[in-house]
Amino acid sequence: MSEQPFWQQKTLDEMTDAEWESLCDGCGQCCLHKLMDEDTDEIYFTNVACRQLNIKTCQCRNYERRFEYEPDCIKLTRENLPTFEWLPPTCAYRLLAEGKSLPAW
Repeated sequence: MSEQPFWQQKTLDEMTDAEWESLCDGCGQCCLHKLMDEDTDEIYFTNVACRQLNIKTCQCRNYERRFEYEPDCIKLTRENLPTFEWLPPTCAYRLLAEGKSLPAW
C-alpha cells in the first residue's frame, strides 16, 4: 500500500513552506494584472502579465526577490488565501481550502 501524499495527510496550516510552494501548478493567473469593477467588485483578468513572469515556463524569473522587483506582487499565504476568490477552480490552494481533493497529476 502506498503512502498518501502530504496534502491528504496535512491541512494547509500544517504544511511546510516547501510543501506549500509545491502545490502551485504554475498556471500564471496570480501573475496576470487584474482589474476590479468599483461598483460590483467583480474581477477582470487582463492579458498583461507581470514583467517577471516567464511566459514560456509560467515561472517567475526572480521568485526569491520578486517583491524587490515588483512591490505589488501577490503573496498567497495561508492567512490571506480566503480573500483570493478569483483563483481558478483548478488551483490546488483553492481546492484544498474548499475541502476538495486534488486531481491526479
